[in-house]
Amino acid sequence: MIRVKEAIIVEGKYDKIKLSNFIDGLIITTEGFGIFKDKEKQRLIRHLAETRGILVLTDSDGAGFVIRNFLKGVVPPDQVRHAYIPDVPGKERRKTTPSKEGTLGVEGLSEEILCQAIAASGADCRLDEVSFSSGTEITKTDFFEAGLTGCPQAASRRDRLKQRLGLPQKLTPNAMLSVLNCLMTREEFLQWAEEEATE
Repeated sequence: MIRVKEAIIVEGKYDKIKLSNFIDGLIITTEGFGIFKDKEKQRLIRHLAETRGILVLTDSDGAGFVIRNFLKGVVPPDQVRHAYIPDVPGKERRKTTPSKEGTLGVEGLSEEILCQAIAASGADCRLDEVSFSSGTEITKTDFFEAGLTGCPQAASRRDRLKQRLGLPQKLTPNAMLSVLNCLMTREEFLQWAEEEATE
């Protein structure tokens, strides 16, 4: 596994699945052109860019460049890195027909090619023995003990925390946990949980 400090921005869930096989880091999808109207996700990406930087990794087709250029307008240039993949002819296995340009997207490329693209971007990536966390990470157990999972009020508690932090309301509990580990320390999270319990 390779740890990447920056939050990686990809187009869709299959890109995310592909990278998750060898990348240890936060991966956010734009849902294709959905990012254009999703103000909550734009705010999240801006916040991640400010706190840890982002790495944009889109397909090398026209749609990928439209999304990439849109993100250039959302995030200051000094907070974003760009990884570019080569034009490799072919078709992804799950698709019945090739893309309009006839090239493979992120999901169809080899790990080696993707690693080279990420490394060439100048992103802060290292082998798994190095940890970017400054302390212990927030765990699923912490989530449970804070009443964010496993109890009748869990959904409303998660919604309050997402609202407080300006996070998209559609985040699943697992995605929310990953994002929180980028935005706050475990101590800050436990302090919030304690304050929440006394209210």
